[in-house]
Amino acid sequence: MSNVNGAAPAGAASDMVVTGSGMLPEVDHHGKLGIFRLVASVITLIIGAGVFTLSGDQAAHGASGAAILTAWGISAVGVLCLVMTFFALSRIKPQLKGGIYSYATAGFGDFLGFNSAWGYWISALLCTVSFSALLFGALSYFFPIFGEGNNLASVIGASCLIWFYTFLVSRGVKEATGVNLVITISKFVPIFVAITAIIFFQKFDVDIFMANMSHGAADGMPFFEQVSGTMMVTIWVFLGIEGAVAISGRAKKDKDVGKATVIAFCCVLTIYLLVSTLSMGVMPLSDLAELSNPALAGVMEHAVGPWGATLINAGVVLSLVGAMLGYTVLSSECPYEAAAQGSFVKAFARVNKKGAPIVTLVVTNVIIEIFLIIMLFSDSTYQFFYALSAGMILLPYLLSAAYFAKVAFTEPESFKGKVGGPLIAWRVFSVLGVIYSVFLAWASGAVGVTLMSILYAPGILVYIKGKKERNQPFLQSTLDRVVTAIILIAAVVSIVLLATGMVEI
Repeated sequence: MSNVNGAAPAGAASDMVVTGSGMLPEVDHHGKLGIFRLVASVITLIIGAGVFTLSGDQAAHGASGAAILTAWGISAVGVLCLVMTFFALSRIKPQLKGGIYSYATAGFGDFLGFNSAWGYWISALLCTVSFSALLFGALSYFFPIFGEGNNLASVIGASCLIWFYTFLVSRGVKEATGVNLVITISKFVPIFVAITAIIFFQKFDVDIFMANMSHGAADGMPFFEQVSGTMMVTIWVFLGIEGAVAISGRAKKDKDVGKATVIAFCCVLTIYLLVSTLSMGVMPLSDLAELSNPALAGVMEHAVGPWGATLINAGVVLSLVGAMLGYTVLSSECPYEAAAQGSFVKAFARVNKKGAPIVTLVVTNVIIEIFLIIMLFSDSTYQFFYALSAGMILLPYLLSAAYFAKVAFTEPESFKGKVGGPLIAWRVFSVLGVIYSVFLAWASGAVGVTLMSILYAPGILVYIKGKKERNQPFLQSTLDRVVTAIILIAAVVSIVLLATGMVEI
């Protein structure tokens, strides 16, 4: 199973690692990585398009600067626990080759494992939808016809792009020569130029920053509500942290992997904090909240002039054009690998003469097209779809953390010789990982849970059909039936809320 910003599925016909930021070529056994290159590779895996929008997205939730920094503090601990969870599971349970959803299956049975795979797939294709909105929003800086990235011109442009990529992947094209280099340069150069320019040109105003600490874009909101409102932004920018351990097999020394993962995580967190904090010293949060995406372009334009906005928008466009090719591969490989391992319907395991998973390619893009049309008629934007994408992956994260906690408390012997450090530390990581995942689910709010239940409900039919095709029993355990009932009841309630206008898309 692929991960949203991580490795191509085990056993899949792939010679690369697909990430939300692009594609990393595999390193053969003669090209093992030292700790410096490991750190650089993990940083590239984690940082995606969210860094260009986070300053505006966090302000848009009405939070004060103090609440935003508090949210970063909570996420720093929570995401680190998830990173260590996936690292430890990759070491102590190497036989689980199905990716993130295999942990849910091993810990809680086929049905919850299927739902983990389903949520992962929907999350991946929703990333493509959100990226398309951000891509054409950035293009509108050069070509105003694209508006905010969610109008008719943008939807037509996005449709042409995703179907062109589908054609390429169906012909066996997974990585264009030099595309990874272009993506990396177009992503990191603008970020570092922005950080350096704000500091070098002394555009950080302490008075503005201190005013933002106590006042948000929407004064009067309870502090805890401000914090929870920004949490989905922080998990979005870290989406794909499970891919940080995907390169563990490339390390020259096994002991370097854990160290490199932690160092890379601290570097990524530092970059995010710098972008977020510096932005709050350039403009009031009320102004940041009004910026169109990518918000960092607006910050740069305010700080250094039009050339700053041009640089950021051009970087976003180049980065996302490449990243969307990577996601075309990723979102088609997810259900393909799940079907090959018996979780999805058999049709999803079909490949064409080029070895491409043609059925999942077409089905995935049809679903993406439906969401693009929804975006057109509902005025939904990049933020709406990334919130959905982040929400859909919370179940896979929660089930993985819960499985790790189960292993940590019931199979202590499995840690011996596999990972270093005291067992109590790993138990703390597991418990905090579960708590953080539950908190994120709560922070997604009623609207998020409403829409996610509707997206999970169709998966039940796919699961049952897949089991019937293989003449296997389904929904036999009490847990499976309870989960099914909860999903269906929540979906019905959600549809009623949407139909009556109590919840709007």
